[in-house]
Amino acid sequence: MQFRSACFALAASATLLAGCASDGELVVDQGVGITALRSVCPAVGVPDYTGDVTLFSREGARTADALDVSAAITNVRSTCNDQGDLVYTSATFNVVAMRRDTRGARTVELPYFSTVMRGGTSVVAKRVGTVTLTFADGQERAQASGAAESYVSRAEATLPEDIRERITRRRRAGDQSAAVDPLSEPDVRAAVARATFELLIGFQLTEEQLAYNVTR
Repeated sequence: MQFRSACFALAASATLLAGCASDGELVVDQGVGITALRSVCPAVGVPDYTGDVTLFSREGARTADALDVSAAITNVRSTCNDQGDLVYTSATFNVVAMRRDTRGARTVELPYFSTVMRGGTSVVAKRVGTVTLTFADGQERAQASGAAESYVSRAEATLPEDIRERITRRRRAGDQSAAVDPLSEPDVRAAVARATFELLIGFQLTEEQLAYNVTR
């Protein structure tokens, strides 16, 4: 799967679902230092308000009687290969859907995006795909699966050695430096942000669909 560069702004933060085991965290080590368990693997998640979509049977209708199809992204799973110069992440997910009118067989195609974010604000790449749901005659529910992947430079996802040393340096209790959280320092925060990547997956919503999700 090839990603293409894109300018795509996400209005909400992501709910992270999976990374590389339990890596990617910073933990306090007995109050005198910080041990880095951070991984170069991007966290994988679904941004707020993009994990479900609702289709209506009438243009402009938003009432229960006009509900046509509703679908949600679920069961997001990912694997990461961080052994090479390019860190490869593969993600799969399910889409479960329900329809109001069960008469006749029907196929519904729902677009979804997968995007690579850097530092929580910068879009590195984006791809749009389609999930196809097939309802049999009389069937209320349908399920389909989708996939996404990303390549991230290992060098760009790795903290500079001097920043890593400042974060992980052990501090003696009572030292002035022990009372200063290194992650509160602007240059450290910026370096961590630059080295942080996410693979985000969600429905490719129209403005009206996104507004419906935000306000309902």
